[in-house]
Amino acid sequence: MSIKSALARICSFGVILAWLVGPAFAQVEFESRAKFAILMDYASGTVLYQKQADEPMEPASMAKLMTIAVVFQRLKSGRLELSDEFFISEKAWREGGAGSGGSTMFAELNSKVSVENLIKSVIIQSGNDASIALAEGIGGTEESFVRVMNELATDLGLDDSNFENSTGLPDEDMLVTARDLANLARHIIKTYPEYYDLFSQPNFEWNGINQGNRNTLLDDGIGVDGLKTGHTESAGYGIVASTTEGGRRLVAVLHGMESKSERREEARKLITWGTRTFEKLETFKDGEIVGEIGVYGGEVPNVGLIGDGPIDLYVPKGSRRCLNARIVYQGPIMPPVDRGQYLADLHVYCDENLIQKTPLYAARTVEQGDIVRQATDALKELTLGWLN
Repeated sequence: MSIKSALARICSFGVILAWLVGPAFAQVEFESRAKFAILMDYASGTVLYQKQADEPMEPASMAKLMTIAVVFQRLKSGRLELSDEFFISEKAWREGGAGSGGSTMFAELNSKVSVENLIKSVIIQSGNDASIALAEGIGGTEESFVRVMNELATDLGLDDSNFENSTGLPDEDMLVTARDLANLARHIIKTYPEYYDLFSQPNFEWNGINQGNRNTLLDDGIGVDGLKTGHTESAGYGIVASTTEGGRRLVAVLHGMESKSERREEARKLITWGTRTFEKLETFKDGEIVGEIGVYGGEVPNVGLIGDGPIDLYVPKGSRRCLNARIVYQGPIMPPVDRGQYLADLHVYCDENLIQKTPLYAARTVEQGDIVRQATDALKELTLGWLN
C-alpha cells in the first residue's frame, strides 16, 4: 500500500486515521554523543533524528535566540529601529561586561550603543552585556523583558521552555528542550529573513576588539549559515545550527557535550548524516484532499482537508517503510465551516515517535444543513456517539 493511498482511506465520519504503511523505520542509522539532540526539516517540521529532545535542559547562551526573536519582532512591527540607542547600565556592565568572565561586547559603562550593534554582538559575540542592554532598553528592566520572552514562547507553542533572563546565564528555573529550540530557530528563519544573514557574519568589532563568530560550523563547508552556540560549566557545550546543504534546509540542536571540539564534530556529523541520508516524498500536492472529517448538522456530511500548500515527508533513502499516520481533531465539527479554516492536524509517526505535525484546513465552505440533516446527525449522536 502506498503512503498516499493509506493516508487517504478515511472513515466517512472522520475517525482518527491509523493506517500502517509498512514496517516502521527504526532510528538505528545514527547515534550522537550529545546528551540532547534533534535534527529537523525546516519546511515540514519532520524530525529526522532525536535524542532526549523533550527533556528539560539548561539552554546556556542558546537562550539568546529568544532575546533576538523578541527584538526582531519589535523591529518588524516598527516599534523599534536599528538606529535606536540603548544605555549600557551598571547591571549590563557588571553582569555581562569585561569583568564578568563571560562572553562580552566590551561595551563601556554608561555608553550608548545602537540596537543594530547590540544585535550583532549578541549573535556574533554572544555578548551578555549587549543582551542585557537590549532587554533593559525594550522592557525597562530585564525582569520585565523576560515576561515578554515567555509570552512569545507561549505564542509560538514552546510549551516546555521557561526563560529567566536574557543571556542564558545559569538559573535553576530556566529550562528549555531541544525540540523547542529547533522550532524557535525555524520561527526566526521564516519570520525574519531580512535579518537572518546576521547569523553568518564572520566577525564583529567593538571598542577596538575584534571577535569572530562563535559558530565555527560556518567555516566547515557544509552549508551552515546560523544560528547560536552556548556553554556553561553546568550545561556543557551546545549549538543550534541550520544548513541548506543538499538543496533543503535542516535545523539541528545538540547540547550537553564536553568540549568545543566535540560540539563541532558531533554537530558536523549529524548535519552531514541528515543531508545525505533522507529523501523527500511528495505526498500531497497543493490543494489535494488528505482526508475527510464529519460536520455535525452540516449541509453535507463531511468536509475535505488540505494542507497549506504541498505536504512532503522525508524518509530514509531506499526505504519507503515509514509511517503510522493519524488525522487528529477535536469533534464534533459544527457548521458553519469556512473554506481555509483550521480543523485538524496530520500526525505522522516513525517508530512510535511523532516526527511531523501538519495543520489541515477545510477545503470548502460548509453551511448549516436543513432540519432533516440536523435531525439525522442528532440521531447518530444519540445512538452511536460522535466519532472523533
